[in-house]
Amino acid sequence: MVDRRSLGSWLEGPPSDEENWPGRRLGRPRSGPGSIARVGPRLGAILIDWALASVIAYAFFGGTEISILLVFAAEQIVLVGLLGYSIGHRVFSLQVQKMDGSAAGPLAGVVRALLVCLVIPPLIFDADQRGLHDRAMGTVLVKVKHGR
Repeated sequence: MVDRRSLGSWLEGPPSDEENWPGRRLGRPRSGPGSIARVGPRLGAILIDWALASVIAYAFFGGTEISILLVFAAEQIVLVGLLGYSIGHRVFSLQVQKMDGSAAGPLAGVVRALLVCLVIPPLIFDADQRGLHDRAMGTVLVKVKHGR
């Protein structure tokens, strides 16, 4: 005989995990300011930064692959190191912060930029959506405004 409780739970779908979200273990809210940046805005930000680096590299350095990469790295080092965000991050209201919420700082800007340029570190991330580049520097990419 079929137990109705097991059939009912099957019809209700998989159990929801309302108590778990990226950043919860880090003390970050589920959404809104301070919450972990999601994949969509991250990809949008890097596409904007890469496009800007490409335009600058074509305009001033002949547009070679290495010139695009160097302009991209310079943008990341300077902007993230000094302001906590690149132009792409700013468009999507994101900021790189230390785990305590303070600015990332120049050293984090340099190391994160070099690791992002290697491509692989950002593709390997943990349950809190922190890539190896963020884990290496004790940083996290978060939303800084409501919306997006």
